[in-house]
Amino acid sequence: MCTCSNPKILVITSRKRFEGEADFLKQIEKIAAAKPFGIVLREKDLPVKEYSELARQVRDICRSADTSLIVHSHPAVARELGIPALHMPLDALGKMSSEERKEFEVLGASCHSVEDVLRAKAFGCDYVTAGHVYATDCKPGLPPRGADFLAEVCGPAAPMPVFALGGLTPARAPEVRRAGAAGFAMMSSAMDAENPEELFRKYSESDSFSEQGMI
Repeated sequence: MCTCSNPKILVITSRKRFEGEADFLKQIEKIAAAKPFGIVLREKDLPVKEYSELARQVRDICRSADTSLIVHSHPAVARELGIPALHMPLDALGKMSSEERKEFEVLGASCHSVEDVLRAKAFGCDYVTAGHVYATDCKPGLPPRGADFLAEVCGPAAPMPVFALGGLTPARAPEVRRAGAAGFAMMSSAMDAENPEELFRKYSESDSFSEQGMI
């Protein structure tokens, strides 16, 4: 992984929140400059060729900022572009061989239960996302799982880091960290942020109060 100033922040992209690709890439530049743990290029609706073309552009931005790009769901694209980090749906990850999984320096997965977390550990994941914890517009009609769910998955996950996902705000950071999460995975707030670095700082400041309370 590259150097990161905000190791507790994992950003997941959503280019559809922008009028065009140029605006999306400008936001990626801002986010990369703020140096989160990584930027997961999700964009699940894109055909492989178009995803690869976009990933190449985002890779170059991330390399310039010394920030890690994490390819989502396309191991072949990651190999082709020399990107050593991969995030996969858990079932798709299970279809990869052990040798294929070991090709990547950083391997992440999306989890929604304790069973998922245990499978991810068995597959050799370096981190997982768990959610959605709070109500979010990204999952309309689906009830949130809550902080208790987060605590349930973080225990068995240890020492593998868990990034909480869904409906996060800086005000909720202390509760998320008390539940055992290593950090915060965010999509909408990061995509919409005028100043991503300031947004990440707000999470860090709220989290510092959480850590003080845990001493």
